[in-house]
Amino acid sequence: MKGSPTSGIAPYNRRMLKTPRTPDAKFAERRAELGEAALQTLADLGYARTSLREIAQNSEFSHGVLHYYFTDKVDLILCSVRQYKARCVKRYDEVTAEANSFDELMQGFTAGLAETVRKDATMHRLWYDLRAQSLFEAAFRVDVAEIDKSLERMIWRVLSRFAELTGTRVRVPSSVAYAMFDGLFQQCLLKHLAGDRRAIAVLKSQVRLVVGQLVGTAADKPASPPRRPRDVRRVSGRAR
Repeated sequence: MKGSPTSGIAPYNRRMLKTPRTPDAKFAERRAELGEAALQTLADLGYARTSLREIAQNSEFSHGVLHYYFTDKVDLILCSVRQYKARCVKRYDEVTAEANSFDELMQGFTAGLAETVRKDATMHRLWYDLRAQSLFEAAFRVDVAEIDKSLERMIWRVLSRFAELTGTRVRVPSSVAYAMFDGLFQQCLLKHLAGDRRAIAVLKSQVRLVVGQLVGTAADKPASPPRRPRDVRRVSGRAR
């Protein structure tokens, strides 16, 4: 106890010796909380019908609080969508890391796609809304490009794992692979929102087809070389 410079400090004060969060970190955390809370309202209303005041009316936060943490609705929407898409990327990365076979990865990947269309269709609709808006509004372009790139890298990691499991390599560049999967996903989303009950099943079938075209299938994996037969004469000679 004698050698400790903090031995006489009460437990409360000793905890206070820990490095406190900076004001910037607290501000960022609060923005993240507000962005998460506003996500459902944003997804339901879409970009064109949303304002900070509208979001405040549909949440527990006042218009003043939202305006303090966000410059405008563009700032809030981008914060919310970034967080949601980051979770999507993490989910698929976990599926990729945990799969030990081609079939296991295919099952996890297609199941994840199906689940997110069923549960989060309005969230994905908001993302495509923002991406379309970036064609008209420069304020969206940098963030949309960064989110798009993170999704492209995620798809590449999934395909690279498929290729590793089949002993092949991906046959197209990353940007082409992403465009193919993104197109399939957006088509499925449009049909699902329109009430097509087969949309998700079709998506899963199409994903299997595209993966097969891009990296092959489990059946394409090279067979392991036959084990070298033991030399019976040498073994029997040693036994003597």
